[in-house]
This record gives sequence, structure tokens and C-alpha cells, in this order.
Amino acid sequence: MDVVKTPAEMQKLSGALREKGAPLGLVPTMGALHEGHLSLIRRAVAECPAAVVSIFVNPAQFAPGEDFGTYPRTFESDLAVCREESVAAIYAPAPGAVYESGFDTWVEVPTLAARLCGPHRPGHFRGVATVVAKLFAACRPDRAYFGEKDYQQLILIRRMAADLNLGVEVISCPTVREEGGLAMSSRNSGLGAKERERALSLSRGLRRAVDLFAGGEKNTRALIKEVCDELEGARAEVDYVEVVHPDTLEPLEVAHAAARIAAAVRIGGMRLIDNMALEL
Repeated sequence: MDVVKTPAEMQKLSGALREKGAPLGLVPTMGALHEGHLSLIRRAVAECPAAVVSIFVNPAQFAPGEDFGTYPRTFESDLAVCREESVAAIYAPAPGAVYESGFDTWVEVPTLAARLCGPHRPGHFRGVATVVAKLFAACRPDRAYFGEKDYQQLILIRRMAADLNLGVEVISCPTVREEGGLAMSSRNSGLGAKERERALSLSRGLRRAVDLFAGGEKNTRALIKEVCDELEGARAEVDYVEVVHPDTLEPLEVAHAAARIAAAVRIGGMRLIDNMALEL
């Protein structure tokens, strides 16, 4: 397994990997790999002759006061996991290799970025779109794998790839959950035992709303209230709970099958997000 540190090296290696067979797969990560990441990696390895995993904690997507400095970093164990999963290469650039001196070009998807998490994390999705565009440019994948847990990110990256004709198929993979229903996230490691129990209210509330919809309720205010009642009982600080169109993320007044109910909360200093599809 190759470990590559610069965009030029990665471009050269990606060309060599593609010569051995297409498609070339990419799983973008910020490291601290867990079973959610592994589900993406295993799918990429299964579907592509070669799969690359990027490991880069992107400073551009963290606002001042957010947890960039304390974000979990487990590089050596991440390498071991990727080697065990038959990953062809790791792309792990330093910040200076991604954002060189004088860097002044940014990618934005303003309409999608303005919704859900956007107002609560100014500049976040500009940083996400920019770094993913640069990862695509360095790794030159045919397919890129993203989890549905970060649903807004998934839809935004898919839009960016289509709008810029990047030639990358953005593939969505189901959310992987811990026992009890909590969506897997690297930030879960920052939750204590009592906080983790409170955090279960997020997936529990969303599931209650999905069940309510399946029972015939289409009024989104009623569905949102179902989630908020569960979160209130756990003393969670709510950023938002919304029912949105699955492609545009427009808020809906009347729910329909395939719409998404999404929420973001803060518990014990950790910001947690989750979403579920409304299904009959």
C-alpha cells in the first residue's frame, strides 16, 4: 500500500492505478476511521480494481472556535486498517501541500450550502467543496464514496461534481449505526457515558418521526414536533430539525416518500447530526 503526501505524487500514482483497470475508487476521510468509514472502504474495494483513501483533517471547513485542534487523529492505526482492507493507496497530504502559500481559489455551492447546517457553520461548506474538488483533482477517481450520515455534504458534492463536469460518480452509502442507533461519527469518541445515552435521543426521535409518517402523518410540523419532544427529554441543544426535499434540501410543509428528516444537536459540547429517509 502506497502512502502519498503531495498532489503531484498522487496524480502520478492514480494514473498508474488506472492503467491496471478502471474504475478507480476514492473514499475521502478525515481519519479516525470507524465502522462507518470501513463500510465505504469495503464497498470501494469490492467495486473498483483499486481504491484510494484520503486522510486529511481539512482546516478550511472548521470555523474559529470549532474543534480543529482537538479533532481525533489516529493516523498509524488508520494505516493499519486500510492495509488490512486491501486499499491500494493512502493520500495523506499536509495542509501546506493542499493550501500552498498564496492560495486564493474557493469552490462554493451557495444554494445547497445555505440550508440545514449552513447557517450554523458559516464557511463550512465552502471549505468542504474546495477540499473535495482538490482531492478529486489529485486522486482523479472515477467513483467517490460518501456516507448518507453527512447527507447535506453528499448532495452538495454530487451537485458540484455534476456542475463542474468533473467526471466523478458520487456514490451514496447507508449510514452505519452503533448499537442503540447512534450514527457513527469520529466525534462520538468525545461523548462520555451519560452524554452518549442522551445522544441516543437523536436517532430515536428521527425514528419516531419516520414511524409517524409511515402511519399516515404528512404534516411536517407534526413530524418535527415528534423529534423535538424526544430531544427535549434528553436536554439536547437543538440547532435545527427539518423535513427537506431529498435533492434540493428545500424545506417541505407536506412530507412525501423519499423526503429526508434531518437534525443537528449539541450534547456535552459535541455537535451531532443525523437524518433518515421518510419511507412508507
